Amino acid sequence: MEAGQPAMKTLVLVRHAKSSWKDPELADRDRPLNPRGRRDAPEMGRRLAARGETPDRIVTSPAVRAATTATVIAEAVGYPEREIVEDERLYGAGSEEILEVIRGVEDRLDRVFLIGHNPGLTDLVNELSDEPIRNVPTCGVVKFRIAGESWSDVRRDTAMRVDFDYPKRRG
Repeated sequence: MEAGQPAMKTLVLVRHAKSSWKDPELADRDRPLNPRGRRDAPEMGRRLAARGETPDRIVTSPAVRAATTATVIAEAVGYPEREIVEDERLYGAGSEEILEVIRGVEDRLDRVFLIGHNPGLTDLVNELSDEPIRNVPTCGVVKFRIAGESWSDVRRDTAMRVDFDYPKRRG
């Protein structure tokens, strides 16, 4: 960082790709991606890679659909799969729990991807943004710049939403 430049963090929130409801006997956390999810996750990974988005850390819910999304995106952006961190708190988390996970990230890391679930993800996006989003769709990606040197500083007045992308968005 150049002298005089304010410290910045980058937070990329990703909702897991579309999951399958094909097997009604399967526990919710064990649901895999459906064909659309298996198509959308690599596409969103390619888009992130094309923008030069390379994380210092990927944190994901341990649910199969989220962990699979994290793995596919990691591969696309050149992040080692073995370094993906699964955090149990993200499964079924509301916005406050997600924020708690973010605020616990080591400050030496400047760019973090977090893969989770709705409604908590959409709620958090709206808590951090001036412009509300009705719904972060499956495999939607919302990028924030965070002013500050510490992840514990993440809140509405330090966060600026700089991108919102999703599979059905063109151009």
